[in-house]
Parts: sequence; structure tokens; C-alpha cells
Amino acid sequence: MTIVAADWSVDRATGNIRYIGDDHVRFDSGGATPSYATVIEFHRWLQDLADDASYAGNDELDITDLTPSERATDNFVTLINGYNIDDTAAEHLYDGSIVQSAGAVIYDGIVNFGNAAVQIQIIQNGAVLADDWWNTATGGLNADATAGISHRFMLKTRTAGADIDLRKVLGTCRRFGFTYSEFNINGTSRGNNVLALSDSSDLNNTTIEGTVSGWTSITNVTEGYNAIDIDDDGDDEFLYSEWNKDTFSINQFYERMKWLTRDGSGSTLYGLNGELFRGITHEIALSGADSGTFSAFEPVSWSGGTGQMLAIDNTTAASATKMWIQLLTGIPPTNGQLITGATSTATATASGTATERPISKPFCGVSTGSALIGAYGFSLEFADLSTNDRITALDGVTYTPPNNVTFSVAGLEVGEDRVLVGPETAGGLNYAQFTLNGALTGAAVTAVVITGSIPTDTPSSGTIRIERADGLYSRHAYDSWTGSTFTLSAATDFSANNAANGADAFISYIDKLATSATESFTVVYGGSPRSLFIRVRDGGTVGDSPIKTFETTGSLGAAGGSTTAIRTPDE
Repeated sequence: MTIVAADWSVDRATGNIRYIGDDHVRFDSGGATPSYATVIEFHRWLQDLADDASYAGNDELDITDLTPSERATDNFVTLINGYNIDDTAAEHLYDGSIVQSAGAVIYDGIVNFGNAAVQIQIIQNGAVLADDWWNTATGGLNADATAGISHRFMLKTRTAGADIDLRKVLGTCRRFGFTYSEFNINGTSRGNNVLALSDSSDLNNTTIEGTVSGWTSITNVTEGYNAIDIDDDGDDEFLYSEWNKDTFSINQFYERMKWLTRDGSGSTLYGLNGELFRGITHEIALSGADSGTFSAFEPVSWSGGTGQMLAIDNTTAASATKMWIQLLTGIPPTNGQLITGATSTATATASGTATERPISKPFCGVSTGSALIGAYGFSLEFADLSTNDRITALDGVTYTPPNNVTFSVAGLEVGEDRVLVGPETAGGLNYAQFTLNGALTGAAVTAVVITGSIPTDTPSSGTIRIERADGLYSRHAYDSWTGSTFTLSAATDFSANNAANGADAFISYIDKLATSATESFTVVYGGSPRSLFIRVRDGGTVGDSPIKTFETTGSLGAAGGSTTAIRTPDE
């Protein structure tokens, strides 16, 4: 296209060259007929005005004026002798760079090679640019489909004699329902600078956005450095997250992560807007000779850069040896530089060269549809992992979780149904799953020891039932177990009604008044199916919809298991 002269003006007194035509046609508003021109067309138009005998209209430029522009190449034009454009004018020029104010102000060309419909965002100077005027409802400005170009535009990369964040530009593509991508320009140069951003339909992201936005029970249990024994070998791995997927599938969890970080996100992750959040970009070794107490996560800065600290291996700065950040501006801290927490004011000293860590798009990793190939340092809580997931801890090693399986009981009435799931034998409840190894007689019992070993497919915390002297089976919560010992959640008085040596005991896998329509438990699969007995009761009163006791058996296999209560009225 050629420049539309009527859309431009030149002011002789100020040197201001301004675009006065219609605004961009946007998604739902804007001008009717905006115009755009290449930088070489812009230069040719100025030179054409400058060789006129006298100016006409609002283009105050003719042979008597100083030369307005110089061409280095067709993609590199310099405005001289005080002539200048503003940001609005720059939005209507493309295919090159414009330098003005003796080099104090630079607009550099950006070209994206990608599919026609792609929508891109720009992160510059640690922020997502709020006005993405280079996107339209159908793709990008100044596209060239034949050349595979989706967008051509200019960005200001230098102002008031200073480069904007070292002229770094990060392009991202996060259109919900499509694959995510990003591309770095580590320092623009004159002419056109290339982005390579494209997207395609994500077959694991097909749920409508309005539905995913409601999945608010998916939460990050721990933000910051935390320990999870991913492979269940007794040794902890360390991560910067611990997400709870609640009752959702792993693929639904993946969709929620994409929704939190989509274009236009209003969510906050680790103190950053979701659209800006990328995950860990750098690992920084620390000298250990520092002061103060860091927050679990917070903004940090040093001479020459800023970042968002996502984890530190010890919030007490003097004991910390490593910090993990998302770099926001500048360059990572170098050996000996002091890093300061913006919230805590704690300080740490960088040691050696920061290690760059790979970024995943989206930040959580990749969904196979039934498993998560996690990003660096990212994890769900242990109970939500399956043996098909792959989790890469902060040490850079990828770990395989054991086979966590879930058994669920559906069809429950909240606040009415009492649910009991225990071991099964001969079609009934196996009260004698274990026998006690030692009597429970004290006033403050904190441990229960059984004969033999506790099965590996036992919940890491839960409840057990113990046969007391009066013949009843009392319910007791435990926090953990190891070997043959359950550690109770609270000291329990067995002095008045003891439990004899050899008394029966069993795990009550679910043992509660229903708090949701589906109750479940998760364990590590023990290598062979576990037979279960299920009982649901709602005695109630006439008019309260009591049901006949529902009893059935089930099996917890390598893929978990489930049953649904049959609600036969008892009125």
C-alpha cells in the first residue's frame, strides 16, 4: 500500500509529524478506514513534500525547510533536524525502524511469522503491554499471508536517551483453547526483528472458558519452596508449587492452569498477573552470608535487574543457599551482587553464574490427556499424582510418582448420609484386618501398634477403628504411619475403656458424615486389588427422606474404583 497523505500532517514550527486518520479497527470498535504505511513509504512521502515549491494544507514542508529524514535502508529511516513522530503515528507505520531526536528515541520494527488468526501479546520492561493495538478480530495488522507473516508493526524500544529494558521484547501467544507459545527478542536492532509465534487447536483444551472459570476449588496449597516425596521412596523432592486438583481430572486441571494464564487474565499467581506469569526462569546460588527473612515469594531486585522470587530454600537469608526467580527486567544477578526482597527487605548475595531454566508453555507443563508432564519445579500434591505423571523437581531430576488411585462413593446426601468404607471379607466388613500388638491402656495414647506391617495401600492419614473392652469399635484419626505404627492425631484416653493386646482393628478408609455428594480416598496402589465393604445409612425421621441401609462391596484396583449409593426410601 502507499501512504494516505490525507491521514498525516506536518507542523513546521515544531517538526511534529502526526497521524490524523481513523483509529484502528478493533474487535468491537474503532475507526472506519485507518491507514498504514511502510517506513520507506513514509520517508518517500516526506521527501516528496520537501521538494515542493511551497507547502499546501496542513503539510507544512517544502524546499525552504531543512531535510526531514534520511534513509539508511528501505527498513531503516532516521528523522533529522527536529522532525519527529509520536506513539500514535508509530502505530500506523511498519516494516522497519525509525530513529529520531539524535538517537534518543527509537521505534523498531516487529514481524511475526505465524498462522493468520494468531493473537499475540508483548511483554516489555516487566509488564504485558496493556494496549495490543496490533491485533484485530481476524489476526494482525499489516499481514502478508503469502509470506506467512501475521503481524507487522513498530514498538518504541528507546526513550529519553535510554533503552527500554535493554531493548528486550518477549512475544507470547495464550489464546484459550489453543496451544501456548512465546518467543524472545533479546535486544532489538534496526530494521525488522522477527517473532515466530503461532498457535493451533489444543485437543486437551476443549472445555468452554465459562466452565473452566468456575473451577475455583483447584488451588495452590503451597506457594514457594516445599517438600513432596514424589516417588514415595522416603526422600523428599523440592518444588515451588503444590497444587490440589480437587475432584477434577488431570486434564481439567491442565485446562484450569491455562485459564489462569490466558490472554486477558485477571488472576494472580505468586504476586504476578496470570498473563505475565511464566514460571521459574533462573536458579541463583547464594553465598549464605546474608541478613533478614524473606517471604515465601516476593519481588526482588539487584543492580541491573528485577525479578519475582518464586522459591528460596530457606527464608532465613543467612541459611539460604539457592533462590529461584522469574526474571522480569534486565539481566540475572551476577557473582557478588546483592539481591534485595521488596516486601521483606531481606538481602542475599548471588554466588557464581545464574542457571537458566527451561520455560514450559503453558507454565504447568504438558497434558497427554490423562497425565501431566510437569514443568520445571511444578507439582501437584502427592495424593493427586498418578504413576503416568512426570514431575521435574528443583534439582532438575524427573521423578515418577507411584500409582496413586482413588475410590469414590457417589450419590450421597450432604449432611444426612453416614458413610463407612472398610476392608471386606466374605461379603461383609472385616473387623479383624489387624490385631493390636500391645494393649492400649493409658490416659494419653498417641501411637497404635499392630501385629505385622501396615499395608502399603493405606492412606497417609485417615482413620482407624479399634475394638475396646466394651466390644465397641471406636474411631481414631491418625496423621501418619510407618512400619507397624499409626501415629494418632491427638492423645486419646484408653484408661477407662481399654483395648486389649490382640484386639481387632481395621482401617476405615471413609468414615464420616457426607460433606459432598461424592466422598473418596486416595492411596498408593499396593500391586493387587483391595476388596472393600461399603455402607451408607440415612436413618432420619419420617419426612426427612430416610433410606434403607445401602451395603455393597467394591474393589480398589490399578485404576481406582467407585460405587454409587442406591437410595431406596424407608418411609
